[in-house]
Amino acid sequence: MSKPLSNIIVVIVTYNRKTLLLKCLSSLRVQTIQPSKILIVDNASTDGTVELLKTKGWLDQSNIQLIQLKENTGGAGGFATGMQYAFEQGADYVWMMDDDAVPHLTALEEIMRHATPEHIYGSLAVNGEDTAWATTLLVENKTVHLKNQVPELVEVQSLPFLGFLTSKEIYQSIDLPDASYFIAADDAEYCMRAQHAGHKIFVCGQSQIEHPKSERYEAHVLGKKITYLNLVPWKRYYDTRNRLLIAKKYYGFKLYTQTVPSLIVRLIIALRSEKDRLKQLKAFFTGFYDGVFCNTGKRHDKWDL
Repeated sequence: MSKPLSNIIVVIVTYNRKTLLLKCLSSLRVQTIQPSKILIVDNASTDGTVELLKTKGWLDQSNIQLIQLKENTGGAGGFATGMQYAFEQGADYVWMMDDDAVPHLTALEEIMRHATPEHIYGSLAVNGEDTAWATTLLVENKTVHLKNQVPELVEVQSLPFLGFLTSKEIYQSIDLPDASYFIAADDAEYCMRAQHAGHKIFVCGQSQIEHPKSERYEAHVLGKKITYLNLVPWKRYYDTRNRLLIAKKYYGFKLYTQTVPSLIVRLIIALRSEKDRLKQLKAFFTGFYDGVFCNTGKRHDKWDL
């Protein structure tokens, strides 16, 4: 028996990437099953995003709606705003993504084949034959980097807000993403919160979204594998701060035995491989300071990063 159709609202968060946004919208318009609504959350773009949407006729379409925020609230704030609005409008499921996502033709159909209200599901972010992000499969405790290594449905540790499908039941259980993270790790924190409430996280290997590949490599330190991301200084600030915020909330004593040492390793790698070492150093220490003292929200500009 096939599943009854659900009220699915797509939430796209965008900021100053109007050309990429149009590609994302175009890919959604040809999905083999159509969402009830596409909700665009514009994070106070300054590149003419809204004007282009109007000129190209996207906002004339009855199932496309725009929320214009008065200030840039980051990905975390944008997704929190979009999710809340979507569920208040009666969505059964919300499928969330960034503006640089290009869902494959059957992406929504494939993820809805598996979706249930009790758990979180994600499309697989791919870049050609590779995964766009390192993906850790819990069943084997293995991190994979090729899309053909990901089963049709498999439990994972966490998912990015990139083809991220959640239900009104989970929203009612654990509320919204934490907007105070601004960017970085807000999705990881949301997954941990869901798991603590008894929900599982699954990736659907046949539901695929094309996305730029993260610049990453793995370092082995004292028997531990650390995935390092190349980040500009202002993003390094949020990566450092928000890893500390998560560790303080969920990891207990491992904050000191694992998180802090791993952050120091990431700093050492950054100083060896990144440009503008002084700013990388500043980003690390200001992020560390704000993480320790729980100074949240958009703060990289306050530190001149």
